[in-house]
Amino acid sequence: MPYPPMYRVRQQFARPRIENIPAAVRAALEKLHLGQRIKSGHSVALTAGSRGIANIPVILKSVAQFLKDLGAKPYLVPTMGSHGGGTAEGQRKVLESYGMTEAFLGVPIKASMDIITVGNTPEGFPVYLDKHASEADHIGVVARVKPHTSYHGPIESGLLKMMMIGLGKHVGASWYHKVLLEHPYDEVVRSVTRTLRAKSKIAFGLGVVENGYDETALMDSALPADFEAVEEKLLVKAKEWLARLPFHEADLLIIDEIGKEISGSGMDTNVVGRKRALKSKGPENQPTMRFIFIRGLSKHTHGNAAGLGFADFTSSRLVKSMNYEATAINCLTSGYPEGANLPVHFDTDRRVVDAALAILGTRPPELARVMHIRNTLWLEEVEVSEPCLKELQKVTNFTVEKGPYALQFDGEGNLVSI
Repeated sequence: MPYPPMYRVRQQFARPRIENIPAAVRAALEKLHLGQRIKSGHSVALTAGSRGIANIPVILKSVAQFLKDLGAKPYLVPTMGSHGGGTAEGQRKVLESYGMTEAFLGVPIKASMDIITVGNTPEGFPVYLDKHASEADHIGVVARVKPHTSYHGPIESGLLKMMMIGLGKHVGASWYHKVLLEHPYDEVVRSVTRTLRAKSKIAFGLGVVENGYDETALMDSALPADFEAVEEKLLVKAKEWLARLPFHEADLLIIDEIGKEISGSGMDTNVVGRKRALKSKGPENQPTMRFIFIRGLSKHTHGNAAGLGFADFTSSRLVKSMNYEATAINCLTSGYPEGANLPVHFDTDRRVVDAALAILGTRPPELARVMHIRNTLWLEEVEVSEPCLKELQKVTNFTVEKGPYALQFDGEGNLVSI
């Protein structure tokens, strides 16, 4: 089958960046005057999630050191809903795979799937809390603020979601995702976390925003009463700095890898489209990809292929490497079993590409608009076909680095990764 000529382009995104992470953490926390409430000898539970947040080991170590300087005794609790196979040991291993080890952080990690119920929201929703966190004198919420892959609004993924889903563990994550099938996300997340802040020992929050190069760009802290306002402000910047594809549409988008550390849905739907926004108005002008082909899984996803079902094609290699049990648990907990569905798959990438380009309609394969990326978190370099450059309107600033050249396959018929 004839393929379109390809070009390598380099994108330029806004690049605000924090150079000294420990100093930035200290500056953010100092303005809260936490010494007025956190006293010497007090225990502080810190949240630690399963996302691949840039510099997260250093950020958490710096938060822990700040608390130690107050005389407090911090420790980490895994806060990742059903990830890690929904087990305490699995969640501990997820943290350690990101470098969040007790040896590096200098604090204990207390992993358990046990929860307590702290009360109910005005609507009657039970509010769950990690048992180890409930036993601390204080809780510090550390989270990245970014656009959510399913929900759209002034509050998406950040401090509030970390409290509701992360601190709620598997039981809470499962329950809240059921609720979110019937009630708007914004209303639920605000109500649950207001109740949690009122009836538990939440002491402070630290929100982190990244730039389009997967670097720490901004962080801000908040006392519990200010969580919502601070998160709304940070989300505006997160959306502004989000990395994007060079074009808003394509006939075929090829993605080398997906993973839970890359996005909750494996691939960021804010980047590739197909964003679900149940019980709320979805974002306008989403990216439109005719077909999406996912080639493999990232190392840090530990076989969790959640989100694979939102693609059209995959490789038999990926299917063989996935941990189906972990994937199914994660997708069922979130209420979207289709996320674990298996797309059409073949033994070689060449067969997949041929199958996709053969059903584009009247457009011949050699004129296909193709984009090829490593993952949705790393978009500095992208392969695009010549028809993209000639026919489509640019969404980002980029320069052509190389091309034209043929689509590159190895000796086994598989594409060469970006």
